[in-house]
Amino acid sequence: MPSASSPRAAASARSVARKLAMQALYQWQLNDCPWQELVQEYSAAHDMERADREYFRAILGAVCAAREALDAELAAWMDREPLRLDPLEHAVLLIGTYELKERPEVPFRVVINEGVSLTKRFGATDGHKFVNAVLDRAARSLRPNEH
Repeated sequence: MPSASSPRAAASARSVARKLAMQALYQWQLNDCPWQELVQEYSAAHDMERADREYFRAILGAVCAAREALDAELAAWMDREPLRLDPLEHAVLLIGTYELKERPEVPFRVVINEGVSLTKRFGATDGHKFVNAVLDRAARSLRPNEH
């Protein structure tokens, strides 16, 4: 098992943070509340002990603060309005767009892979295909030198 400071452990902790952030953002879309309440509520989540707590907090704070701007960007890469998306797919796309814009240390392939994996695990049957296509377009736009 990797040590707590190994790159593998850090990547795993970020994956758990993304999963919890997706769940919190899903809940936030259905029942609007201050993002800080979600941080507090999810601090007791079973998986939080394995998560990168700071990354979870950063995702929630940034996505909730910039949702309108993130949705405006998402709209350019989709054939529908972001508010018409399934809340789970919307949460995954918000996280992916945030990471592509604000987290250059996370390779675009990791952003896409994590989004697809979350959607395969929790989303509709073919939702991952849509998420893959949108995040690929987003990566081409936001990180043209990396893509």
